[in-house]
Amino acid sequence: MTDFSRLSLNSATTKKWTLAQAVEGCVAAGIPAIGPWRDRVEEAGLDKAAKLIKDAGLRVSSLCRGGFLTAPDAEGQAAALADNRAAILEAVALDTRELFLVVGGLAPGERDVVAARRRVADRLADLVPFAEENGVRLVLEPLHPMYAADRALVSTLGQALDLAVPFAAEAVGVAVDTFHVWWDPELKAQIERAGREHRLASYQVCDFNMPIAADALLSRGYMGDGVIDFQAIGTWVRDAGYTGDIEVEIFNQEIWDADGNTVLETVKERYARLVLPYV
Repeated sequence: MTDFSRLSLNSATTKKWTLAQAVEGCVAAGIPAIGPWRDRVEEAGLDKAAKLIKDAGLRVSSLCRGGFLTAPDAEGQAAALADNRAAILEAVALDTRELFLVVGGLAPGERDVVAARRRVADRLADLVPFAEENGVRLVLEPLHPMYAADRALVSTLGQALDLAVPFAAEAVGVAVDTFHVWWDPELKAQIERAGREHRLASYQVCDFNMPIAADALLSRGYMGDGVIDFQAIGTWVRDAGYTGDIEVEIFNQEIWDADGNTVLETVKERYARLVLPYV
């Protein structure tokens, strides 16, 4: 029997499914955890979403996502803080302590990357006390550099860890998403560092497909369809001491258009063959 006890479905993988359908699909497929996106939670209603997941016996591996902390103006900064505090409370209601943050990119017309990154650090400092009060860890997710301008000025695990340094490990952690970090020549060393600093909060898997899609957001694929070495990265994550859930998060139009139950069976097969042996 294959051990699927750490497998989690990130709800982005089955984008056309409602939260109720994703929960039902996980139960039918024997996947014990789910990582919902906030839009699906909002559609269902927070209280109903929490009850739906709890009644199904699923764990919530993480909540996606907060962040977008780079607004240069006071109004934008206040709005970002309000949204992130709401996301923290949603994580509490859903019974997960891991809230992903995608930090944000440059403001329209901006060129000063250093200043924008400084604003990320400042807003993080604003958020951490509220997160700590509520027992939620802010999980910094570095994104592939092709998304730096509009989505995340944090591109490497090392940058994410540097941002986390001023805060307790229980308050700020980092995510290893294979799609975003596979290329980094410092990845092994930074995963080791994340383990030493007790900040390794999530391991997300999918592949990096070539050629890159016209919409670069949709270049993810099933594990085994692209260029990523899951044996190496999985081994580094394991050796760093990570024992938590492993989320499969795929943005791919063809996969989104496919039958969701068939998608989950493919996810399980690829996970069992390409991920599980090394984690």
